[in-house]
Amino acid sequence: MKVIIMCGGKGTRLREETSVKPKPMVEIGGRPVLWHIMSIYARFGFKDFVLPLGYKGEVIKQYFHDYNIRNTDFTVELKSGTIISHPGHVEDWRVTLCDTGQETLKGGRIKRIAKYIDSDRFMVTYGDGVADINLHKLLEFHKQSGTIGTFTGVRMPSRFGAVRTDAAGKILSWEEKPVLNEHINCGFFVFERRFLDYLSEDENCDLEKEPLQQLAAEGQLSMYPHPGQWQCMDTLRDSIKLNELWDSGRAFWV
Repeated sequence: MKVIIMCGGKGTRLREETSVKPKPMVEIGGRPVLWHIMSIYARFGFKDFVLPLGYKGEVIKQYFHDYNIRNTDFTVELKSGTIISHPGHVEDWRVTLCDTGQETLKGGRIKRIAKYIDSDRFMVTYGDGVADINLHKLLEFHKQSGTIGTFTGVRMPSRFGAVRTDAAGKILSWEEKPVLNEHINCGFFVFERRFLDYLSEDENCDLEKEPLQQLAAEGQLSMYPHPGQWQCMDTLRDSIKLNELWDSGRAFWV
């Protein structure tokens, strides 16, 4: 089953990092967040990735082009230019990298790489979020739902405290950063292949708008409620938090 990881956005809220690299290449513990996301899928046996590229996509291409050399010892025969790689640990992943346009939105990017989707079902996620998700349970939930698409929902803690008062303004309760009742979409999608018919190659085709709204209107979209943890890398604050979790041995997605 193919896993599509969206890698084309500009990451404007993380300009401290994304002025020189795409957001999926921002590092956690010395490895791109993209690598961490791929590792989550690989642990469940999903190792065939398609990466739709856009903003600074050449950085991601170069990273995987040089991946073997970066992660193994090698010998260079200077006269002939021959490079001999020595045995070492390199992940057994298959990665297809596709230019899908600088300004293309996510739905258009998926449609533009449709030729690389050779199965009846495929997975999609964003290139900036990690979770302690059980992908086998997600997949089974999707199969049982019988719908064309399934996304993963999480309940997030509020960034602020919540205060409840009576009509006179007297405090009835005070809760610091409560967990919100609503679920938010954190990615980790599963789609049947026929979802591609809901997409177009137009650069303005946005995944979360018409395509998913249409699925929902037709009763063809389900939500898998993830009970665990999820964290995106959307801002510098997020980047610092994720690296603190990694450095302290509390990386929940490992």
